[in-house]
Amino acid sequence: MPLTKLQFKPGINRETTSYSNEGGWFDMDKVRFRFGFPEKIGGWIKKTTTNFLGTCRALHPWVALDSTAFLGVGTHLKYYIDEGGQYNDITPIRLTTSAGDAVFATKANTLSASVTAVDTTIPLTSSTGFPASGRIKIDDEIITYAAVSSNDLIGCVRGLNDTIAAVHSSGATVGCATILVTETGHGALVNDFVTFSGAATLGGLVTAAVLNQEYQITDIVSGNAYQIEVRTVSTISSITTTNGLNETYVFSNTSDSGNGGGSIVAAYQINTGLDTTITGTGWNAGTWGRGTWNSSTSLLVTGSTLRIWSHDNFGEDLIINVRDEGIFYWDKTNGVSTRAVAISDLTNSVSAPTIAKQVLVSDKDRHVIAFGCDSETNVGVQDPLLIRFSDQENVLVWNSLVTNTAGDLRIGSGSKIVAAVETRQQVLVFTDVSLHAMQYLGPPFTFGINSISENLTIAGPLAAIAVEDSVYWMGAEEFYVYGGAVQRLPCSVRDYVFNDINNTQLEKVTASTNTSFAEIMWLYPSASSSECDRYVVYNYQQQIWYYGTLSRTVWLDRGVESDPIAAGTDHFLYSHEVGFDDGSSSPSSAISAYIESSQIDMGDGERFVFMKKLIPDLTFRNSTAATPAATMILKTRNFPGANYVQSNSSDVSQSTTVPIEQFTNQVFLRLRGRSFAFRVESDDEGVTWRLGTPRVEMRLDGRR
Repeated sequence: MPLTKLQFKPGINRETTSYSNEGGWFDMDKVRFRFGFPEKIGGWIKKTTTNFLGTCRALHPWVALDSTAFLGVGTHLKYYIDEGGQYNDITPIRLTTSAGDAVFATKANTLSASVTAVDTTIPLTSSTGFPASGRIKIDDEIITYAAVSSNDLIGCVRGLNDTIAAVHSSGATVGCATILVTETGHGALVNDFVTFSGAATLGGLVTAAVLNQEYQITDIVSGNAYQIEVRTVSTISSITTTNGLNETYVFSNTSDSGNGGGSIVAAYQINTGLDTTITGTGWNAGTWGRGTWNSSTSLLVTGSTLRIWSHDNFGEDLIINVRDEGIFYWDKTNGVSTRAVAISDLTNSVSAPTIAKQVLVSDKDRHVIAFGCDSETNVGVQDPLLIRFSDQENVLVWNSLVTNTAGDLRIGSGSKIVAAVETRQQVLVFTDVSLHAMQYLGPPFTFGINSISENLTIAGPLAAIAVEDSVYWMGAEEFYVYGGAVQRLPCSVRDYVFNDINNTQLEKVTASTNTSFAEIMWLYPSASSSECDRYVVYNYQQQIWYYGTLSRTVWLDRGVESDPIAAGTDHFLYSHEVGFDDGSSSPSSAISAYIESSQIDMGDGERFVFMKKLIPDLTFRNSTAATPAATMILKTRNFPGANYVQSNSSDVSQSTTVPIEQFTNQVFLRLRGRSFAFRVESDDEGVTWRLGTPRVEMRLDGRR
């Protein structure tokens, strides 16, 4: 019987049916192509053992003059600088109040009657002074309540924080961990962070040391009051977990009747953002679980889009911008223990923008450029199409004079600037409907801008990436490339991607590169997910497409870091292309990888095919497993729309590597059908593989 080589075109094709894509690959996960042949992707390990707060969507590496390596990490809650594996919080402060502006109030009381282990109403002798909702402790049990009705705490959830719901006798002390903070015009939002200093003890268990630390706001009572939950003395970083903060609460007693004194100073960090886009307002608005069914959204937010940071270096210092909010400056000489400061608040700052959509520093001419910002004459009022740039080599001076190079430009098409990407020669500026090129001209005009293309789209602020002199981006329904002219990228997985993407979360689409493998990758949320859980890759050397599943929110190519870095949805940073396993847990686990071909037949599929033997061809080079193995599967069916009727699964394992690599010689099988598919998969630790050209012993059989 003759041997037939199983040779397939590189890349995945989902634009046709499996049967019509004969000779190609049809499905895969965690596999890439090198030199036209499929291989399992590399593994990953945790970059640090600590995790950050919030969902990360921005990473920025640089090296200072003293060779210190830094990594900027922007989340929807914080902005960190990672130095040596330690997350240093440099989130800017928006407001520091005067001494005595903040007043604390907490309360403790006693049970007016006994309660059982299942009661959801807690009767108090007096509820006066208790916050409208909060966390209490009776004996050893921790309980939350939703509201106060007369002298009862109602809507209680029992046995929290690993405590046990129990029976409690009348007269038992009810201590409250929730503190009401009164501060006129605080401007805070739920999840914001505030640091107190100068507070005095409340008289009991809530001491000065307990009060004088950083807290996350749990609830907004009004524009003049909010709630926190007091905890034992600890730093935010020390109690950060993958699920947020793991606090050990302090519960007041009857002696905690004070207000903290007249020396309390509150330092409020800039408002936190959203970790997911909220579409619409009013009834049914917001994500699942953000309110009661059919209620209007109660979120106190300044916008409806998720938190996105842009950042760039001015020398060894860092400039950061919160999308549609302020521009901030971090001075390296002050150290990682200091916070970024608004540029407009710096000494000698002149007419600096106070709000912008994005900021970057042009490498060629050393101007700081703000996109979608406020004008010099209308401070604080955002113009979403305005571009302003500072004086050359001067981050402080933004007023346009004949003696400097500061100035502005305004784009004439579209409704807002979505993204800006710097290339070697120019800065490409995307609006919601057009693309423009911004180029340095020199004095007196400094910059000029030209329209490149109209009637195009971009998925979101993070969806474009520069590769050498070209820019690639994902649109709403197409992929594009600009290399002197805008072109639509032919995509063999276009329908597959855009039919399985969450269109309400397009702002989360993130473009990145993995230049070691000539890959441009877009991370995106699938239709069934609100967070990025899939990727699609364009290999610009081989000009092919492939895809897979991966829970990563942002990806940073190697450069300053020796390996690519990515942020996981579990709030850890990961080093990728390291080993061959999933290092998100300890010990590590195997990565499940597979690739499957389209249907193959002989002739026009009129005759049946009988297969007797498979001769494998692959390499396990560099695998660390003692006996690396992969599974090869052949499966047959009789009609394109029918189920597979026969299947043969065989492990192919390496036997030795000296003097040459040796593996399973042949696999005997017995399969019959009009067409067949070929699949390779692996799910063992320490295994990597690259497929070659297997051969199958097969012959034509009868028509029945």
